[in-house]
Formats: sequence, C-alpha cells, structure tokens
Amino acid sequence: MSAIKVAIADDHKIFRKGVILSLRLFTNIKFVLEAENGQELLDGLPAAEPDVVLMDLRMPGKDGIEATKAISKQFSHIKVLVLSMYEDERFVYHLMENGANGYLLKNAEPAEIRRAIMEVHEKGYYLNNFVNRILLKKSHSRVKTAPSLNSEITLSDKERDVLRFICMEFTAAEIAQKMEISPRTVEAIKDRLMERFGSKNTAGLVFFAVKNNLID
Repeated sequence: MSAIKVAIADDHKIFRKGVILSLRLFTNIKFVLEAENGQELLDGLPAAEPDVVLMDLRMPGKDGIEATKAISKQFSHIKVLVLSMYEDERFVYHLMENGANGYLLKNAEPAEIRRAIMEVHEKGYYLNNFVNRILLKKSHSRVKTAPSLNSEITLSDKERDVLRFICMEFTAAEIAQKMEISPRTVEAIKDRLMERFGSKNTAGLVFFAVKNNLID
C-alpha cells in the first residue's frame, strides 16, 4: 500500500514541525506540503497532490474556513481534516457541512491524528468522541416542531440501508457485499443522496443523517 500523501496548513511553524515529527514513525504517511496560510496551501495543491490536508482555522490572509470551502469546490478529491484549538460546536458544524471530512482538537494524540488521516482517506470521514458528543447534544436539544408532510424526508429501503451502513463506517465494497449489490451501485446511491441533501462529501451526508434522524 502506497503512503498517504498529507499537506499541513498552520501559521505556527513550531506546531507544523511538531505534527510532522510526531507522525514520522508512521511509514504509511508522507508529508508533501507545508503552508502558512490558506492561499499558500491552495497554490501548492496542484503540484503536491496530497490525499489529505491537516487544516488549521485561524491563519493570516485566507483562513482555514475559506480554504476548506475552496478545496471542496476546486479539489473535491482531497480530504480535509481540521486540526484546531476551537472547541465551539458552531465551528464543527459549519466546517463539516462545508467540506471538512473530520474535526480534531490540537491536543489530539499523534495516534489519533494518524487514525483520522487513514479513515478520511479510506472512508471519507472521521468522527471522534468530541464530534459525536456535539452531534448527540444537538440532536437532543433540537426544537420539536409539528410534523409537515411537505418537509418529510422519505427514503427507499435500499437508500436507508446504504445510509445506515455509511454511518456505521463501512466502505462501499463492504456495503456492496452486505447488500449483495455492486460497489458502483452503492456509490451511485451515495452520490444521489449527497446531491439530494446538499452534502459536499460523505462526512456532510453522515451529519445530515444524524441531525435529521434518518437512521436508527
């Protein structure tokens, strides 16, 4: 298996170097680009061709929020893993709904950063305990309103099964095997759900499903 190519954007050089050094022992991860701000990152992406970007949020010039949105539009194949000091749930929701594939706090252990890199590369998203707590809190604090037939979301049995397996972190190949359909069919259903719900990536689709109680 070839190494996962990673870029890191953070305006603090010491932190950047520390992350790179802490992951040096993991031979399946290779850093191909360092950037001090979002614009420098975007400029370097075509040549570096990373698989995953570790993205800080607060940076001079183009910040991490703007850069994440730009990557989602211009380089949709690149996964963005936010690595931030901000614990505010508003940042988590905004980033995950606008192209980020995962959200980590800067006090994360190197082993978790490595695991997150591998999961967003393989599955398209990474949800840790921090993000799951925010999802659970948001779900329980949701304002209850009278049901409306016009706003009701309906799914076919096959769509619901695919969505449920995606939320359980199964890959397309694993879902296909469980449902006895082709991986291409799984991807087609996932793409159709993403387009229907306005999700930019798999992480956004999972967020939408959890927020709207589409899965058990």
